Amino acid sequence: MSTYHIPVMLFESVDGLSIRSGGDYVDATFGGGGHSREILRRLNKGRLFAFDQDADAARNAIKDDRFFFIMHNFRFLKNFLRYFEVQSVDGILGDLGVSSHDFDVAERGFSFRFEGKLDMRMNRQAKKSAATVVNEYSEEELKQVFRTYGEVRNAAKLAREIVQARATGMVETTQQLRSVIDKCIPKSIENKYMAQVFQALRIEVNREMQALKEFLEASLEVLKPGGRLVMITYHSLEDRLVKNFMKTGNFEGKVEKDFYGNISSPFKLVNRKVVTPSAEELEKNPRSRSAKMRIAEKV
Repeated sequence: MSTYHIPVMLFESVDGLSIRSGGDYVDATFGGGGHSREILRRLNKGRLFAFDQDADAARNAIKDDRFFFIMHNFRFLKNFLRYFEVQSVDGILGDLGVSSHDFDVAERGFSFRFEGKLDMRMNRQAKKSAATVVNEYSEEELKQVFRTYGEVRNAAKLAREIVQARATGMVETTQQLRSVIDKCIPKSIENKYMAQVFQALRIEVNREMQALKEFLEASLEVLKPGGRLVMITYHSLEDRLVKNFMKTGNFEGKVEKDFYGNISSPFKLVNRKVVTPSAEELEKNPRSRSAKMRIAEKV
């Protein structure tokens, strides 16, 4: 299991939950199960509900009477907790990174390092793949995807190149896409540019921003007063949503005040300064370099 995914900030994040041995907790992004195993190690009669829509992750499910695996997107958090007759929980952990396993399996299409189909679906039953986006979106839609979700500076040129290329044939693999957009890539930042393009496609395919919003709103509803929400993000779009929601209870970061001028928020920030991986962790797991962790407690 250690090769499936290296848990990022494992002890720091589980510490952040401030676990009670008899409490109910949620691991919203199960993956290889690293965070879940550490949570279970600290539980006695408590329960852990883990979400992951990826069939590969389901194979890592833990055999433990206290553990319940739910093979669905975490956006359905509230519905499935109700199915288990759970009205509220003591803590929720979400690690929004794509697993090392998915990046390293060529056929999933998450990485530009390998030749593979333009897939990128977390849920393989979903109809829309990265190939769907690349081959069927209009030039304007492609421009918005790359600009909004990848922060690609020359998004208009990139979209135009793709539309022109697909007029002569479908763009179906990672390397076909690379060859199509090669002239758009600034030579000094080739890897960064490709990472931005692939990030944008992945977010669009999996509707990640909308799912995250729904999940955060559901988390607020199901957390008990004093319950902790621990979130690990990997890019500015995610982090901005999480930061704003924890500070103000909304995604715009609009501060609301009560009659006396005090800031009104459903959360109390546990760490006002974002937590990042230690130098030791970065050396062991370079993929954790963009991780940021925020912790909030429901008031």
